[in-house]
Amino acid sequence: MLRRVLLGCVFAGLTLYSPAQAADPIKIGAIFPLSGGAGKQGQQVTQAIQAMASLINAEGGVLGRQIEVIVRDDESTPAVGVAKANELASMGVAVVIEGWNSPVTLAEQSILARAGVLDITAISKADGILASASNPLAIRLNSSNAQDSDVIVKYLARTMKTGRIGFATENDAYGNGAQQGLEAGFKSAGLPYQVVTTQKFPFAQTDFRVEVTSLKDAKPDAVISINANEGAGLPAFLQQYAQAKVGVPIICSVGTVSPSVVEAAGPAANGLISADIYFPDVEPFVSNPANKTFVAQVQKQFNMTPDKFMALGGGSLQVWAKAVESTKSLDRKTVAEAIRGHTIKDTIFGDAAFAANGQMQSSYAVFTVTDGKLVVEK
Repeated sequence: MLRRVLLGCVFAGLTLYSPAQAADPIKIGAIFPLSGGAGKQGQQVTQAIQAMASLINAEGGVLGRQIEVIVRDDESTPAVGVAKANELASMGVAVVIEGWNSPVTLAEQSILARAGVLDITAISKADGILASASNPLAIRLNSSNAQDSDVIVKYLARTMKTGRIGFATENDAYGNGAQQGLEAGFKSAGLPYQVVTTQKFPFAQTDFRVEVTSLKDAKPDAVISINANEGAGLPAFLQQYAQAKVGVPIICSVGTVSPSVVEAAGPAANGLISADIYFPDVEPFVSNPANKTFVAQVQKQFNMTPDKFMALGGGSLQVWAKAVESTKSLDRKTVAEAIRGHTIKDTIFGDAAFAANGQMQSSYAVFTVTDGKLVVEK
């Protein structure tokens, strides 16, 4: 009898610790704003991650295991983001995909680095995000402020040889870094621009009447808007700018003008100029098999066509999954090393090349909003 009991305990132990563990899903953390001004966009990014998880799971998962996406709301607040990063780290997630607001990402990074959690920033752009050598587990898919500045400077050099520039700048790590990068770019390119006014505002602001009046009074030849609040702030700024009849072109910082911004701003968005790294229905994306499959899945699962932000969310999970499969390992350091300084083939973004610091290298296209649509320069 004792022998049967002991054998029963052994087999029970095997059942508990071997097969069950092998079948457990791999937990993936996602931290984005799900409420507040950027809530709609954050929700869409997490939906894109879930759509990519559906595609991966339908193909057998990763290393033969299914993916479970655990989503948390950072409320666009650094302290909340820190709490959520701690929570996911304690749950033993294999990777955290995060980042809409740069200040939130910067706050979360130290937590994730200390916990040894692989950290993929999908959206946030501040240059400081990949500046520290102390976090070898950091990856970013979206373009950085420094990369974006070069695109805007080249556009202005081509279209406006000299002139007066007004800035409407979000007063945080993202906005201030973007403006500093642009001004340094003007100087480096030898462009004789005069910055006639800089109007700064917090991320959550939606009443820009004072700032717009000051911009108009400064009589610029062009206004550069640096506003990452795509859900509320940027559409409100564009509407109030149009109502004030400032009468000079707006150039929006790279990656801030999504179709949802254009829809929310209405006719006020017509004529604005910007650039970006992804368009679902423009080459080379429209003929990319991986992108076509992703777009179809998002349309099927959530009844919408993914924008750039959604592609970055889905692409983050796809890059991680491909790196895991190539290394046959879930070890976070091993996976990070397979991405940093290497090329991940056949992604939403084509063959995605990453610099040694974890920054994905992107191609840009300039566009103008015309009749409510993003028209890409040929």
